[in-house]
Amino acid sequence: MLVAAAVCPCPPLLVPEVAAGAAPELAAARTACSDALSVLAAARPDRLVVIGPAEKAGRGTYPAGTPGSFRGFGVDLSVRLGRADGDVVAERELPPSLAVGAWLLERVGWSHAPVEGLGVGESLAPERCAEAGREIGARPGRIALLVMGDASACRTLKAPGYLDERAAPFDAAAGRALGAADIAALEAIDAELARELKAAGRAPWQVLAGATGNAGLSGTLLYEDAPYGVGYVVAAWS
Repeated sequence: MLVAAAVCPCPPLLVPEVAAGAAPELAAARTACSDALSVLAAARPDRLVVIGPAEKAGRGTYPAGTPGSFRGFGVDLSVRLGRADGDVVAERELPPSLAVGAWLLERVGWSHAPVEGLGVGESLAPERCAEAGREIGARPGRIALLVMGDASACRTLKAPGYLDERAAPFDAAAGRALGAADIAALEAIDAELARELKAAGRAPWQVLAGATGNAGLSGTLLYEDAPYGVGYVVAAWS
């Protein structure tokens, strides 16, 4: 059953080496992510599943120890998704969202439970997201989730998706749902609107909703901002 979840944004800019001179702008977001991970640790999970959006080649599962890197963003920095029991022969590297998740875990020295990853297509239908979540939530033992994903990318004129007046209300609603652990509200997020607003977190959030089921978790909103015209939300459920 699901015992805790942390929701974090997944921009590579969260990693100071990638952000370089702009690193201080996301300092508060990094602190909030660390606080969310401390909630996961306190729940004493038997397993942690890191979920994030991925392009077609990056979808599917990743075992503990899978490597990732930020070389595609101009930085020679490597990470691994938790600790493997033995040598890992990885067929592929982590997609960027899971690499950011792995970096967050390394940053706090995660050692509380084995880790695995799941890359989810941004276009995955809500019902498929719910199904994937239910499968995770039905696993034996105490399961925790680290859910990576951004809100809209259309908050300002300089945002990746340019300015869209629908973005701020969309992000506000998503922030409320994530902060309150409101399963119904997360399930009701419009997938087409999320696609138009380039909200990469929609599918992972709906997987979280499916995994939660009747776990009765409560939520806390730890951070909400759009420093680069992209909505970033950090929340903790326990």
